Amino acid sequence: MSWTEGTVVDRKAWTDRHISLRIEASIGRFQPGQFIRLGLEVDGEIVGRPYSLVNAPDDPLLEVYFDVVPTGPLSPRLAALARGDRLRVGTAAYGFLTLSEMPAGSELWLIASGTGVGPFVSMVSDGGLWRHCDQLRLVHGVRHAAELAYAGRLQALEPPAGKSFAYVPMLSRESSDAALSGRIPAAIDDGRLQLAAGLGFDQARSRVMLCGNPGMVADTMTALAAFGLARHRRREPGQILIEEYWSRPD
Repeated sequence: MSWTEGTVVDRKAWTDRHISLRIEASIGRFQPGQFIRLGLEVDGEIVGRPYSLVNAPDDPLLEVYFDVVPTGPLSPRLAALARGDRLRVGTAAYGFLTLSEMPAGSELWLIASGTGVGPFVSMVSDGGLWRHCDQLRLVHGVRHAAELAYAGRLQALEPPAGKSFAYVPMLSRESSDAALSGRIPAAIDDGRLQLAAGLGFDQARSRVMLCGNPGMVADTMTALAAFGLARHRRREPGQILIEEYWSRPD
């Protein structure tokens, strides 16, 4: 593993457990949806974990958004960093949750739970996304409204002429007139999500990216199977792309 030194430039606490860091560091070129490793020295050894990049590739600062795991060896320490503190940053980005891996389709769904919205913020911040779709829907499911990170930025997104975009927030532990209630898979099953998004699921046109907790990913894939959508693999093309690293422990 090759490391470079990074410096925290800014820190934002969305809640006491949901943190964004902006970091100054030099790394190689990356694609929206990929992740880097961040590390800190703990008891004489570097503890590193993967974190998806939130920033667009042309942003001079790196940005990550993560959930603090209280018993984890790294995330509580990252959350305690302040402006000017230093950390280790992997010099290369990895991952296959990228538009270059997704088969062509006119309708793109980006469906996230929790901090899984991070890589999708990177995608919609990059103008190249619109070469891959005509209609874009971004769904973000969280427990409480305070966890709807980047909502203001996403609500303000304006698609190019001839394209369409909708941001659909969902809350599972409280209600709001500005968000759907319940879990994402259930909202697909009963059609509420499609109604709110103004778009249905179709095997020929729909392409879906999933990022979030393993339960949401598995249950959403099951719900989408009713529409003929299946996981995409290079050796077995489909319509749903997911990121494998999500379930690794902090």
